[in-house]
Amino acid sequence: MKREIIETADGSKTIRIVDLDENYHSNHGALQEAEHVFIQNGIVSFKDKKQLSIFEMGFGTGLNAFLTCLYAQENDLIIDYDGIEAYPVSIEEMNQLDYGSLKGAENRVVFSKIHSTTWNAKNEINSNFTLTKIENKIENQNFHPEKYDIVYYDAFGPRAQEEMWSLEIFQKLYASIKEGGFLVTYCAKGQVKRDLKTAGFKIEALPGPPGKREMTRAWKR
Repeated sequence: MKREIIETADGSKTIRIVDLDENYHSNHGALQEAEHVFIQNGIVSFKDKKQLSIFEMGFGTGLNAFLTCLYAQENDLIIDYDGIEAYPVSIEEMNQLDYGSLKGAENRVVFSKIHSTTWNAKNEINSNFTLTKIENKIENQNFHPEKYDIVYYDAFGPRAQEEMWSLEIFQKLYASIKEGGFLVTYCAKGQVKRDLKTAGFKIEALPGPPGKREMTRAWKR
């Protein structure tokens, strides 16, 4: 599939999949969306915990992992992070995105390390953050029960990849989340929320990032 780098409204870049007419991040601001959905309404919700296990569906550009790593450093958290991606983005594309510079030039090293580490192996990015990048499709992935505190669900939207938002996948993820943990996503479509509820989650509608009225947090309680 043809991919191109585009600039979003907040000045940060993202990748557009031409064939799907779909972006990895929001046109309204890649950085703003990631910080709003996965940091402010994701990891910050567990600000009293000092150790967290996180799974990301749609590792993609690595932006969510990068921001989570920086948050862990700044707040002295220990984070074990797994991210799954069926079609890894190239190093050349990473260099064009240049997300490292968005958070100060000194953090380019962190972003570069996230992308240069070996796939399908646990890597220590720093003393606060370990990363396992899994090259696989989520429908083929086996999960340990009750492993994760948080699931970042950042697949392409249901319009482009309906199969990524199936009840079967949500049921697998529900089993993988610890009691009291949650799945968080930018998506607020009615069918997605109904399927999350059927899988066992308790749904919480939250204000969305710029350009979206709502987003979803789904708790295992």
